[in-house]
Amino acid sequence: MVRLFIFLAAVALVLLILALIACLSADRVRGMPRLLWVLVVVLIPLAGPIAYFLWGRPASPAARRPATRPSSPDDDPDFLRSMDTEQSRRERELLAQWERELRHDDEQQQ
Repeated sequence: MVRLFIFLAAVALVLLILALIACLSADRVRGMPRLLWVLVVVLIPLAGPIAYFLWGRPASPAARRPATRPSSPDDDPDFLRSMDTEQSRRERELLAQWERELRHDDEQQQ
C-alpha cells in the first residue's frame, strides 16, 4: 500500500511539473486565463494537471511561444563568429609583431 502511495505521489508530481511547464511555455491557453490555469494545476492535485492537458492546452503546436533571439551577446552565434574573426585577426597581427621583434633581437645579438 505504501508503494502504491509513493508511486501515485510521483505520478502527481510529474504531472504537476509537466503541466506547469506546458502552461507557462504556451503562447495562448484555452478556456481560462493562464494565471487561473496555473492556480488550478497547483492547487488541485492530479485533477488540475489532467484538466489542463484535456481542456487548457493549445490545440496546435504552432501556438507555442516562438524562440526568442539570444538575450546576451555571448549567446548570439553571429556575435561570437564576428568576435572570433576579429580576435583571430588581432592575434595574428600581434604574433607577427612578436616574431618581427624576436628576429630583430636575434639579429642584434649576432
